[in-house]
Amino acid sequence: MSQTTVRLTMAQAVARFLTAQKTVIAGETVPIFGGVFAIFGHGNVAGVGEALYGVKEALPTYRGQNEQSMAHAAIAYSKANFRRRFMAVTSSIGPGALNMVTAAALAHVNRIPVLLLPGDVFANRLPDPVLQQVENWADGTVSANDCFRPVSRYFDRVTRPEQIIPALRRAMQVLTDPAECGPVTLSLCQDTQAEAYDYPESFFAEKVWMPRRIMPDADEFATAAAALKLAKKPVIIAGGGVLYSEATESLAAFAEEHGIPVMETQAGKSALPHDHELNMGSVGVTGSSASNILAEEADVVLAVGTRLQDFTTGSWALFKNENVRVIGLNVQPFDAHKHNALPLVADARVGLEALDAALMGWQVDPDWTYKALRGKEDWIKDADAARAATNAELPSDAQVIGAVQRGRTKATLVCASGGLPGELHKLWRADAPGSYHLDYGFSTMGYEIAGGLGVKLARPEDDVVVMVGDGSYLMMNSEIVSAVMMGVSLTIVLLDNSGFGCINRLQMATGGANFNNLFRDTYHVEMPNVDFAAHAASMGAVAKKVGSVAELEAELAASEGQGGVRVFVIDTDPLITTDAGGHWWDVAVPEVSDRPTVNAAREGYVKALAAQRIG
Repeated sequence: MSQTTVRLTMAQAVARFLTAQKTVIAGETVPIFGGVFAIFGHGNVAGVGEALYGVKEALPTYRGQNEQSMAHAAIAYSKANFRRRFMAVTSSIGPGALNMVTAAALAHVNRIPVLLLPGDVFANRLPDPVLQQVENWADGTVSANDCFRPVSRYFDRVTRPEQIIPALRRAMQVLTDPAECGPVTLSLCQDTQAEAYDYPESFFAEKVWMPRRIMPDADEFATAAAALKLAKKPVIIAGGGVLYSEATESLAAFAEEHGIPVMETQAGKSALPHDHELNMGSVGVTGSSASNILAEEADVVLAVGTRLQDFTTGSWALFKNENVRVIGLNVQPFDAHKHNALPLVADARVGLEALDAALMGWQVDPDWTYKALRGKEDWIKDADAARAATNAELPSDAQVIGAVQRGRTKATLVCASGGLPGELHKLWRADAPGSYHLDYGFSTMGYEIAGGLGVKLARPEDDVVVMVGDGSYLMMNSEIVSAVMMGVSLTIVLLDNSGFGCINRLQMATGGANFNNLFRDTYHVEMPNVDFAAHAASMGAVAKKVGSVAELEAELAASEGQGGVRVFVIDTDPLITTDAGGHWWDVAVPEVSDRPTVNAAREGYVKALAAQRIG
């Protein structure tokens, strides 16, 4: 039987295929691709560029300013949509493509779907070496795009136009799979982009992708349920998987029914409202005292949708009960089995609801729940003190956080890397799922402003506030131009501590000399004095430097709902951090040094290692 075909270039086939992929959100069928971020060069302007122009009404194309930052925006869009919708990103070959590798790694670590479409060298190799081609003398098949292989969940190089059929189908399987999802890279040879093929019409038929909810294995489930029934001091660690599974209500119901305290990772923060009585707040290295005191005593840890990175586990020294067992409720077996856990491979919502039914009538000892409630009361007092307004000439990050939250009570917060995430994890009070948006899996400086753009595209009704340090701003700020160009409203609060304050504090804590982090401790002929407000204004933002946390709070309140990109700059103290809460973190200290401070730090480090769990 003959098939009905349509003759298209490979790039046109890609664009048409993307427009046909759909999903269902709140009962409405919507495109699964929210658009394409693109910077065109000789490796994609003729093929992909022409193809995207042909579908611009169905699939909007956004011009980024930097390949890495526009990919960050696409990743943030996906995360803000709880991985239900995502974007594609296209670049030319060479530096344009390699600029996206950092973003690919960010998505890979955080399990966030994004489709990367870098151009590549000529498949026919006749013009070799083309402009920007990386030549490998030992392997003629290698190009710069091979750098994407270790940071892609699926990688393919398309050298013939018909290869895009299985490649795109496999891409969609990965992008929509709750266990496999992450970055997909389809490396598109530039001559192949322009080659035509008779594609079957069926390839472009509308397809609706729904989230797969993995059911637990009967034996794994029975073992996990039995372990929980025997628990005297259980806790729940809520990771990003709770949000991606839309399991927040199920988590609240489970915790309430059985009296189990809940603590949140960076990715899981906002899984419960901050004022839920069983939400102990952040856990681990940047954890609240309410969470960490309980974690130290816990005999069962139900880890839901978390990859249990070292910041969550205090480098595996947080859990001090020698008989503690971890139950890994996760869609990904790799994560579910970590550190000899009892695996429960399942969707977070399905797993929690099944456990809830199996434990019907069972509750923990009320004294354990009462201890959690008292611990939270004590922590709130400490947090309030850290966030309180001040007249200090150089306020702390915590005091700025307090001002931002008082000025914008319903903000969706975006941040990444540096000292701010630790303070925010402890002190920001998230009241709705997704209202706290951090990259702290890859801890990528420069994500913040681009991430804010992506979040605003995904959640246009939200009041999106980006908090960013001066070091991260200097690394990547160009998507302010994109936000202004696109008419996106965004508020940016820039904390200027004149350098890399977070790493300077870590340097001091490990016995090191103040060296090469704060501007004052660098080699310099002249100290930098950047006028950040003027810089942001030059890119089209409405920008102002404020002189105090009170002025910042007032400006934020007055500007709410006014629209546009607004930037507020405030000077801060690089040395102050919140003492309350927190936990040791394994950062290796030199075993040999001629500096007494390093040797003292080494002694403390060796003692701390004794608490680290093995296996």
